[in-house]
Amino acid sequence: MITVAALYQFTPFVDPLALRAPLLALCEEQGIKGTLLLAGEGINGTIAGSGQGIAAVLDHIRALPGCAELDVKFSTAPTMPFGRMKVRMKREIVTMGVPGIDPLASVGAYVEPQDWNALIADPDTIVIDTRNHYEVVAGTFRRAIDPHTRTFREFPEWFRRERDALLGKGRQPKVAMFCTGGIRCEKSTAFLKGEGVDEVYHLKGGILNYLEKVPAEDSLWEGECFVFDERVALGHGLAQGHHVACVACGAPVGEADQASPLYLPGTSCPLCADHPEG
Repeated sequence: MITVAALYQFTPFVDPLALRAPLLALCEEQGIKGTLLLAGEGINGTIAGSGQGIAAVLDHIRALPGCAELDVKFSTAPTMPFGRMKVRMKREIVTMGVPGIDPLASVGAYVEPQDWNALIADPDTIVIDTRNHYEVVAGTFRRAIDPHTRTFREFPEWFRRERDALLGKGRQPKVAMFCTGGIRCEKSTAFLKGEGVDEVYHLKGGILNYLEKVPAEDSLWEGECFVFDERVALGHGLAQGHHVACVACGAPVGEADQASPLYLPGTSCPLCADHPEG
């Protein structure tokens, strides 16, 4: 089995470009594939390979400034889920596009998977899925609001536009947010705190951590979790899901949609049938 590691760490890198070449060389030496993003605010990405190779790369990353407590979530794949290794330089390791957002300075309260159900089942809690709409169609939490964003950059505008409808005029409700592995919620909760929302929470380790630790019989998750690799989606216990990726738009296509007359393998799916060019 192939070991898959999804990781991120917000930490200030003075010269992130200087980190790129040694990191890429080590990944290639160890036969690791995937994508790592480097920016002045830290590192983010998902890599796959042998357990020994992944361990070597993680040891290297943990030795970088501020990365000793690197957030890593492990899963497995029967075959290599990536075609090659990329280490890219970015302005942000997860792009929100709002200047001044710093998860190291202010962030929402972390909620462990075993405590998440009680929070989102509370009628006084608003639950927001911070992922893109094409990810949400594969699965989401019960009662979660889908902002129907195409990219994470659209989230701030969506929230500002919908704020009054979401929060009302009286006592502010609690806001619980979640994403695949936790990184987008680092920024989305920091953003809401900056917008004056006090009670902001996010699922520690994201959906993947929840699916790994919460048994299916106790779960409030419905469907599968889209992932950005050839596995397409994962279920409870991080087992391989049943979705396939649409060749045209990249969206996950579930079993019901695979039976739809609008699903044409290699051409389009029900989500993009009217505009398969994406």
